[in-house]
Amino acid sequence: MTVKSHDKSVHSDPHDGVGERIGQRAGQKIGQKIGLIAGNGRFPIIFAENARRLGYAVTAVAHVGETEPELEKHVERIHWIKIGQLNKLIKAFKEDGVRQAVMLGGIKKTHVFTTVRPDLRTLAIASRLRAYKDDAILREFAAELEGEGITIRESTFGLDGILVEDSPLTKRRPTKKEWDDIRYGWDVAREIGRLDVGQCVVVKDRVIVAVEAVEGTDRAIRRGGELAGAGVVVVKRCKPQQDLRFDLPAIGPKTIQVMASVKATALAVEAGRSVLLDRQEMIHQAEQAGIAVVGLADEER
Repeated sequence: MTVKSHDKSVHSDPHDGVGERIGQRAGQKIGQKIGLIAGNGRFPIIFAENARRLGYAVTAVAHVGETEPELEKHVERIHWIKIGQLNKLIKAFKEDGVRQAVMLGGIKKTHVFTTVRPDLRTLAIASRLRAYKDDAILREFAAELEGEGITIRESTFGLDGILVEDSPLTKRRPTKKEWDDIRYGWDVAREIGRLDVGQCVVVKDRVIVAVEAVEGTDRAIRRGGELAGAGVVVVKRCKPQQDLRFDLPAIGPKTIQVMASVKATALAVEAGRSVLLDRQEMIHQAEQAGIAVVGLADEER
């Protein structure tokens, strides 16, 4: 392992049942169409804003209980579905003439045990899987859409400048002790990614105190901080087998807020294959909290 140190949507409640809602921005010039399969967080909103600036007409399929309702303000058309309703998703895109799409934002894996209500098409995909690993599920999902003539693009499509660079992002650099934890966590994070467990580990004194699994990054960070106390280091990176169409690691202001709440002191994230959301705000919050943030290139790739 080597790491360098240095048309406005109709406004009604999106939780009003299974039904879809479609709106059109009045007077909006419609350009090339792009579909957006939207999960949670800010990433879908940032994409939609940028795609519209580039002249794309964005049709979003949003997930009840996951996608931010604010997304409606940033797209031409939006359809609300429940998790697992693949037929409705495909129908929505076909009705709107969408031939290419991106998948952005997470879906909590815990829905598998609670709210997911798969349709027959989703159940057919599940029956083809040997194990419910993220990569396998998403590849089958993408293949199903591509079989219907809807190409899934890389998740960085149209987002120049949003990837983390190979350099320190904050004025404060990691200390020697923090670098020791980063280097140790870097190798461990690669292994949990290879096993398709998660993308993030929390480290203190060269001890792994938390590993991200179905709970997601924020809860893993909180758990690590609660177990080890102040001074934990967070490492987040791509899986070695990462398909760039899906689930790139992302950091943003929320990441820093969670780290600050448990007095974490440093964050290392893989450069070139990780997304930085709301850059200026995130870096400002990190500086205010005294958190060192660094992007690292994976020289083993």
